[in-house]
Amino acid sequence: MRSIVSFLVLLGVKCVSKIFFHFKVEWVGGRPDDPWSDLRVLAVLHHTSLYEPILLGAAENALLWRVARYGVLPVAAKTMRRTVGLFFRLLANRVVVVTRKKDHTWQQVLDAIEDDPTALMVILPEGRMMRPNGLDSEGRPMTVRGGIADIIRSIPDGYMLLVYSGGLHHIQAPGELLPRPFKTVRLRLELVDIARYREELMARAGENGFKRAVIEDLENRRDTHCPTDPPLSELPHPQRPNGDQHRGAA
Repeated sequence: MRSIVSFLVLLGVKCVSKIFFHFKVEWVGGRPDDPWSDLRVLAVLHHTSLYEPILLGAAENALLWRVARYGVLPVAAKTMRRTVGLFFRLLANRVVVVTRKKDHTWQQVLDAIEDDPTALMVILPEGRMMRPNGLDSEGRPMTVRGGIADIIRSIPDGYMLLVYSGGLHHIQAPGELLPRPFKTVRLRLELVDIARYREELMARAGENGFKRAVIEDLENRRDTHCPTDPPLSELPHPQRPNGDQHRGAA
């Protein structure tokens, strides 16, 4: 029953988004024939707004059903205390409230994907939103948090869908109440083989350097592929803190 409710909510958001926004979607390396059949991780990079469910307007119904049926969504306790928290509880089969620390709440996330070989992890690896000045709410650079590396370690095989967002500040920036309709939403998608990705980074960085290698690789992919203007790769980056200490949740 919960899966059906979640699917209807996701489908409803998709329909409303398609009415009020125009979507431009590209695939990095071309669209695979069947990108959803063995999907284990869905990671959205370039987190700029709590209105990012708008991105569902670009999703195929098969993907919406997989999220509704198998999705595991970690959401920060701070977000869940807001009014919008009730809405986030309906976006996936299992929603796990997590803190900003490596504690039992994050272990619940890892247990959810280790115990269920069909689980689909839905995550925003940066874990907080970029403000219009290019930094987070505390004035820090937008780094990828180390939790995504824990997830990649925990899943033996399958695929990771990287969703590169063009950003939503032109629609709604943090602190603004209502979105501006009839704007264009830009996305790029890339499908990554998890086992091959893990093996390549492990061979390059070793066990001790694996988490840092994942962080750096995803930040490089984000800065290269996010369809922003100007490209993120051309923007100056202040000194970035160590991302190992952070989790990844909205």
